[in-house]
Amino acid sequence: MLLDFFSALRKGGLPISTTEYLTLVQGLSRNVGTFSLNNFYQFSRMCLIKDESLFDRFDTIFQAYWEGREQTFDLQFDGIPDEWLKLANKDALTKEQMEQVEALGGFDKLMETLRKRMEEQDEEHHGGSKWIGTRGTSPFGHSGFNPEGVRIGGPGSGKRAVKVWEQRRYRDFDSSRELGTRNFKLALRSLRKLTRDGRPDKLDLDGTIQATANNAGLLELKMQAERRNAVNVLLLLDVGGSMDYHAALCEKLFSAARSEFKHLEHYYFHNFIYEKVWRNNSRRHTETLSLPSLINTYGKQYKLILVGDATMSPYEIAVPGGSVEHWNEESGAKWLYRLQQHFANCVWLNPEKPDYWDTTPSIRITKELMKGRMFNLSADGIQQAIDALKTPISTAPESPE
Repeated sequence: MLLDFFSALRKGGLPISTTEYLTLVQGLSRNVGTFSLNNFYQFSRMCLIKDESLFDRFDTIFQAYWEGREQTFDLQFDGIPDEWLKLANKDALTKEQMEQVEALGGFDKLMETLRKRMEEQDEEHHGGSKWIGTRGTSPFGHSGFNPEGVRIGGPGSGKRAVKVWEQRRYRDFDSSRELGTRNFKLALRSLRKLTRDGRPDKLDLDGTIQATANNAGLLELKMQAERRNAVNVLLLLDVGGSMDYHAALCEKLFSAARSEFKHLEHYYFHNFIYEKVWRNNSRRHTETLSLPSLINTYGKQYKLILVGDATMSPYEIAVPGGSVEHWNEESGAKWLYRLQQHFANCVWLNPEKPDYWDTTPSIRITKELMKGRMFNLSADGIQQAIDALKTPISTAPESPE
């Protein structure tokens, strides 16, 4: 059965190794994670899943696999008449009644008691504390209250059923869902290069133990600098116009990037890259930085991330004077090419859904100029972008016209 479960997880796309599976088997052989399905759920997830963004997928597969195996507990619900489980119109429980409810003592005890109730009960009951039915404080049935019950034939009420994986508490970690700041942080962390940086003001525990041992037991403290992310990131963000719809999402990306990277620089542009960028949107027309100055200021070691929906007239990209705000002497495509020549490790993140990319000419053109290195602003998209940042973009010998 465990091998089948292992296969189901692998087929579901979870990267579980044989070593992790053997760790689970070893723990179970020592009665760790046994005695209840809930214990097994907690222990198996701890052994097999190392990335919290995969918790929700594990929960979904776990539920689908083990829900189909309820018969292994020899429970036969077919003998319970439908009338017993029809919701009766009873008053809600009082606070005092809820406080008096006590758990029966574990999953095995619940199953044993349920079998006895099925053998003894011969009519429907609603609102009681013992028989199979609805409402009340009985652990068997539905729409009642019990801290350790078995829900049968209807909706839950207290959200405290034994099978806690049904709650799907880790949906927000799922890479297929819309991103929040925490999801951005998790995705950006894979672009890490941790080095010791700054003053040596952190205790080096291993070094202290070794030095003290070498010093015949006389305490000798060893200090070290804090480990920080040494990756340099230059973030260029599109603002205004159609990007207003994506402002909240871009703010989350900016917040997460600032917390993850010590060396982060950011500037803004509108619609497409031209001869200047700016850092303060309220002074965008008076305090700007020319793109040649940007290139001269930040070295080739910087990873360049452009963020924008690339939704505009194709003329804004391809021809001089195409900008809607000013007369650009050279096309946006030329300026993007110059950025690529200097910042060879570059990507474009697009908050628009990929379904629209091929049907929007400007997005299609931008993606071609980026040599396909355009990725969706999602957890999966950021992971793909980070993988792309590890290799330089290939540029043609001459700038596009």
